[in-house]
Amino acid sequence: MDSLETNRLWQDRDIRFDVPLSQMKMRPGERLIDHLDSIEDTKGNNGEKGRLMVTNLRIIWHGKIFPHINLSLGFNSVIEITTRTAKSKLRGSTEALYILTRCNNTRFEFIFTNLVPDTPRLFTSVLAVQRAYETTKMYRDLKLRGALIANKTLRLLPLEEVYDQVNGVWNLSADQGNLGNFYITNVRLVWHAEINESFNVSIPYIQMKDVKIRDSKFGTALVIESLKSAGGYVLGFRVDPIEKLNVTFKEVHSLFRVYSANPIFGVQFKVEDRIEPLDDVTVQYEEDDIEIITKDNPSSDAFLAYYADNNKETDSEPVFSEKLGLAIESIKDGFTLESLWEITGI
Repeated sequence: MDSLETNRLWQDRDIRFDVPLSQMKMRPGERLIDHLDSIEDTKGNNGEKGRLMVTNLRIIWHGKIFPHINLSLGFNSVIEITTRTAKSKLRGSTEALYILTRCNNTRFEFIFTNLVPDTPRLFTSVLAVQRAYETTKMYRDLKLRGALIANKTLRLLPLEEVYDQVNGVWNLSADQGNLGNFYITNVRLVWHAEINESFNVSIPYIQMKDVKIRDSKFGTALVIESLKSAGGYVLGFRVDPIEKLNVTFKEVHSLFRVYSANPIFGVQFKVEDRIEPLDDVTVQYEEDDIEIITKDNPSSDAFLAYYADNNKETDSEPVFSEKLGLAIESIKDGFTLESLWEITGI
């Protein structure tokens, strides 16, 4: 079987700047939940009016005039979402959405301001979808030794259906093997030991790299290889007799293929206002009479613009402070000199 590594789920994991149009389009299983016009990227593009789209996997922002200026923020990278006062060039001092993220051990901060007064939907939509994402990680993450079984029955996820249960399946992770059972569903493959139900593994199809039949020291086995993002595990299972193994392989292989074409990520949320069809909010690039000068790393400027303060690499330009009588680093928008001396509890 060919590998589906190219279908790797990155949309909810990565922070990406100024991506091509192909990466802004919805991937299979990704759904547009809400979109808001007149949203300013206050930290990186202060004064730039843009559109913000919330999907079941990420937040996408792009400039209205120059759509190639854009952001893709995966919900899995989000550390904290808060509301604070920010200074917008288009709206002045106003309440804004602060999103703190971590990607590849680097922290980034994003600030979004709704340019339409008295419209809290920016805050409510992003916060609600983020919470829905956090409660549905079992759809997307490989889980070892989880609370998967209750009263000898699989704990089903809200959109999950069991297609088959296979008894007498040996997990070959130990020298002696462990006897247990398979649950084959429309979302994942689950195995648990008969003697100890807490010894188990849940493997979502979205994290599978390959499914094959291979020889092992225990005989012919069903082998599941997970993606590197899921730990790069190679899990072997023996099913007797060989005819039963072949039937199980074909079933898992078929469901893996079907799921890959139209994944179920579990995030469910409905906004009260009507959402326009996806075609109506799809970004269309137009040829402008503008020369774009590329550098060795064209996204480096955008990359640096969103560093969180505790991980920044450069200081702001110095300014003279009349209160202190000396030159200091310029104070970030939305803060005052007095507020920097205040100690607040969490």
